[in-house]
Amino acid sequence: MELFGNGRNRVKTALLLAAGTGSRLQPLTDESPKCLTEINGTTILERLVRGLQLWEFERLVVVVGHLDGCLRDYLDNLVSGLDCLGSGLTIEYVSSAKYRTTNNIYSLWAARQVIQEPFLLLECDLIFDDALLGKMLVPDRIAVSHILPWMNGTTVSLDRFHQVIRFHMGKDQPPSRLTHKTVNMYSFSRTSWQRVTRRLEQYISAGRVNGYYEAVFAEMVAEGDLSFEAVFFDNECWYEIDTLDDLHEAERLFPGSNGQLTSGVV
Repeated sequence: MELFGNGRNRVKTALLLAAGTGSRLQPLTDESPKCLTEINGTTILERLVRGLQLWEFERLVVVVGHLDGCLRDYLDNLVSGLDCLGSGLTIEYVSSAKYRTTNNIYSLWAARQVIQEPFLLLECDLIFDDALLGKMLVPDRIAVSHILPWMNGTTVSLDRFHQVIRFHMGKDQPPSRLTHKTVNMYSFSRTSWQRVTRRLEQYISAGRVNGYYEAVFAEMVAEGDLSFEAVFFDNECWYEIDTLDDLHEAERLFPGSNGQLTSGVV
């Protein structure tokens, strides 16, 4: 499996969904966006920007909502301090005015007009080792993890070529060894993104704004209109932070300087 993208199809744009209120992390998110939560002294957002800088991304688009002024100020100061602009990383913002009454499907739809190139989709509550980004520089990939008993949320089934053949959401969770947890990180080609945006338009036009974008992906994969190749993230090298318990576990997994893993990742 190729690990690193090259040429004009190599992913150089990242889209970060950071509009939500992060209510399950209260009181930490009462006066600060979720992505500014610190893991052993380093915010989730700083870790992300450092990783994008390391892999020479050129553009970061952030969908903002909850305490957006705070996030903008922090990010603008951060990239200035890290000298990211000198290396070519530009920052752009998309406002999601209805962030309190919608879910991430609406945030993704809000970015439809500002991204027309291959890109990497990220959630603002992910912490992961920077080395893993190298696997996602090729379009039309999905990051997955071998599922453990404590994991919940969306899973996928794969064929023997590591292609996603089905998404499983909610109660549709078969007890199968071939089921893998999604890491909420996807890469898209321009063609795939055009197909996704057309389907998003149908959902939003119908008022279906409170769901998850995985519902769109699941529908399209089932119909053969979208395909993802799975790449595997080790269970000890990433974590999704939704609750205070998740925060404590992430601090255990990433104890090193600046929240980095203490061991290397291949």
